[in-house]
Amino acid sequence: MGIAASPFYSPTADRSNDVGSKLTPEALARRARQRRQIQGMIGISYVVDAVILLIYAHAGTTSPVIGPAFAVCGLLSVVGYLLLSESGITERFQDHYIVVPHSIISMMIMLAFTYIAPEVGVMFLCTLFEVFAFSSLRSTPRQTAVVWTAMALGVAALFLLTDKPISLPHDSYLERFATMMVFILTIGRCMYIGIFSSAMRESLYKSGLALKEANKRIEELAELDDLTGSLNRRCIMRFLDEEIARAQRTNLPCSIALLDLDWFKRINDTYGHPTGDEVLKTFAITVFANIRNVDRFGRYGGEEFLLVLPDTSHEVAVRLLERLRSIVADLDWSAFSQGMRVTVSAGVATLKAGEAADVLLARVDGALYKAKAQGRNRTCSA
Repeated sequence: MGIAASPFYSPTADRSNDVGSKLTPEALARRARQRRQIQGMIGISYVVDAVILLIYAHAGTTSPVIGPAFAVCGLLSVVGYLLLSESGITERFQDHYIVVPHSIISMMIMLAFTYIAPEVGVMFLCTLFEVFAFSSLRSTPRQTAVVWTAMALGVAALFLLTDKPISLPHDSYLERFATMMVFILTIGRCMYIGIFSSAMRESLYKSGLALKEANKRIEELAELDDLTGSLNRRCIMRFLDEEIARAQRTNLPCSIALLDLDWFKRINDTYGHPTGDEVLKTFAITVFANIRNVDRFGRYGGEEFLLVLPDTSHEVAVRLLERLRSIVADLDWSAFSQGMRVTVSAGVATLKAGEAADVLLARVDGALYKAKAQGRNRTCSA
């Protein structure tokens, strides 16, 4: 039937609230194409309804002019909407489908024909229901209230201010056939509303998941060091604060280590910065491959890295750092440049009761300084 208020063609139709002047030409063309598709479907619906009215007319239920008149009125509303759409006028509104005026015009057509041809009024009232149902899919709560109020006033005027005998034709076989088609089409279009609504929910659900994944990726990128893939300074410091609070709350040990690549400036000066970057990446990968999932590793600054070791005693932390130091020293760095050798110095400190993050960092920094002062390529305790 004349579903003239349907503002959709597919669940992925553009539902932007931006006015046309803010959109790209491609977006404007896509929205205009969607509106043309919608109006094409509406025009076909009016023609189908007119055919059913002609069946009623053939059965002698209504005048033969009702069907063509209904089709003309419906198609004129479609043409008028298309003229506004193609001229760009609809793009001046946030709701470029102009749901409220379009729905009210559709309802006026249905109510007028119910008054003119009450002998087939059931058909127009069924279509009136479809108009409201479809318009509510695209309407805001305020727009839905406006459309419902207009429909309620129109139906009240039809039933209370007139004595038109609105009928459901069923006396002859042809009338029963036409009335059957009315209900079949009404039920089919209601099913379409349900299917479309379900598709919209599924589309929105998938869009929500994609948005969450994108936000998660953005957060990850914001927390990672671009070069090494380790946590950046801001993020590793946040993890340190959280782990200190947890350790003091649970009375469990927490150790940290500050690692520094020995003579890294000399590597950059001798082999070049691209090689220096590869050294940093390889070092970070090596550390990641030899720590636990609960450990946190981040770039503290330059060639310095901070390693946070939850639930780790001082003795275990020292053994871990000695192992890491040995692995780094034993890597075949000559793959980057002949004769290259890379070592790391590390300081280890374990959290004391009531100790703040800055004090702990000062102690581990002192331990790292001691390791460098003693000749580098070694691990020292705070």
